[in-house]
Amino acid sequence: MSDYILTLSCPDRTGIVHAVTGWLLEQHGNVVQAQQFGDAETERFFLRIHFSLSGKETNVTELNEAFAPLATEFNMDAHIYDANRKARILILVSRQGHCLNDLLFRTHSGQLPVEIAAVLSNHQDHATLASSYNIPFHHLPVTAETKQEQEQQILRFVDTLGIDLVVLARYMQILSPELCRALSGRAINIHHSFLPSFKGARPYHQAHARGVKIIGATAHYVTEDLDEGPIIEQDIERVNHSMSAHELTQVGSDVESLVLSRAVAAHVQHRILLNGQRTIVFR
Repeated sequence: MSDYILTLSCPDRTGIVHAVTGWLLEQHGNVVQAQQFGDAETERFFLRIHFSLSGKETNVTELNEAFAPLATEFNMDAHIYDANRKARILILVSRQGHCLNDLLFRTHSGQLPVEIAAVLSNHQDHATLASSYNIPFHHLPVTAETKQEQEQQILRFVDTLGIDLVVLARYMQILSPELCRALSGRAINIHHSFLPSFKGARPYHQAHARGVKIIGATAHYVTEDLDEGPIIEQDIERVNHSMSAHELTQVGSDVESLVLSRAVAAHVQHRILLNGQRTIVFR
């Protein structure tokens, strides 16, 4: 028994689900789970189907080729994935290690279905942490003068390691437009939700000084527009006047870690479809 995931988006019209399920019947496929959404504003239809095939040796290349005529007929952006293949991810981190630590633990404990190919950092703070999980750690220092070469090194790692997704786990460097374009649709960033009110360093200390009552985090795809890529996941926690800046930072770190892990899981499980600048995230 082999499991696959089909995702598609296309102009909304009658007969889409009938045509897709008919194709699955022809392939002797069994629907395990199906989720769909029709957006009245954009008049586009979105579908994710988890299906299985039995008694037939095939692969995703053959399945995508077999589905291509139907995709053309309905003008679909469609993809079929092997549901059992673990995505290979590359983690970029700077000095704040809470998100990195969370991703390493969730992967090691089987909570996150990925393979972490390597950790890259512009600092050496977390080399020991990565090593404790037997994950290769690479120190790529960067200055204004070496930024272009350092980013070329990142891309070389992406290519040579067969990376499916780059995760910016509190990587405190602004990616160049060229790198953003090269990683389009396969790079996720995490940041606190105070933007733009509390920009720059020590945002939780700024928030504490202003007496905020809610703090949170946002995970989004990386684009050339800084911190404005399509949002994947968000969450918040209530705080109060009795909490210190240090306590706010701890709460914020927990929220950031949780939101980033959810976003990574949604991406590698092929539950995210783009709808212009918005995302459709199937649960």
